[in-house]
Amino acid sequence: MVVVTGATGTQGGAVARELLKRGYRVRALTRNTEQPAAAALRAAGAQVVQGNYDDGDSLRAAMQGAHGVFAVTDSAEHGAPREIDHGRALIYAAEDSGIAHFVFSSVASADENTGIAHFDSKYAIEEMLAESDLAYTVLRPVEFMDNWQRYSRDALRAGDYINPRDGSDMHQWIAASDIGFFVGEAFDNPDEWLGRTEELAGDEMSIDELVQVMSESLGHPVRHVQPEWAEYNANVSEDIATMYRWFATQGYAVNIEALRSRYPDLVRVRDYLETLE
Repeated sequence: MVVVTGATGTQGGAVARELLKRGYRVRALTRNTEQPAAAALRAAGAQVVQGNYDDGDSLRAAMQGAHGVFAVTDSAEHGAPREIDHGRALIYAAEDSGIAHFVFSSVASADENTGIAHFDSKYAIEEMLAESDLAYTVLRPVEFMDNWQRYSRDALRAGDYINPRDGSDMHQWIAASDIGFFVGEAFDNPDEWLGRTEELAGDEMSIDELVQVMSESLGHPVRHVQPEWAEYNANVSEDIATMYRWFATQGYAVNIEALRSRYPDLVRVRDYLETLE
């Protein structure tokens, strides 16, 4: 049995579906067991249970009798300090429950002192995990391709890709389904994955190349709309503004070639875009 936290979200949902496909019994943890995403997981064979990161008893109840946990935390809704608290609560509950393998989803470059609040909070959780009694794996994904569906769909339909960065800037992405794949690999092959931290990315290209692929894949012209930084910053959180500035000056640096040499079927940007609704 594997407990999947955040099971109705982008990462947790992808992980739950992958583990079910591999034959695992999945206990899907969510705050709202009646939402459509929870119903879909239930129909797919998962046991859906209610739980809340602020309620340690609910976490321990969800982990009772489980072998593994996939843990994902969120700062966008709760803020970085509470994200750290939630990571601590998950670790404590897993220790109390005798979890044999704890897989945590962090973020690429979490350990590089970027000054990005949700990078730093995830690294704080990594450090707590390293000091815990748990056997664990840390996965560090880059930006999700799935964000285009979640945040940019209407603009892309209108032919606009809005990004303050220069068109020549390179960037890396990963599909959430590939995060699910790596979680499955970690649980299938614990001798290879316990104690391991792996940065994850599936594809890389410039912003100019991206809008060209978007145009070809979506079947209509897509242009790069580049707002001034001041305009962009005024419409996003300070955390997101800091992250995009970091993208522009440094950015992710996952060795995709090396990763693909071991895992050649990682989703490419073009393949993902062709699935957009």
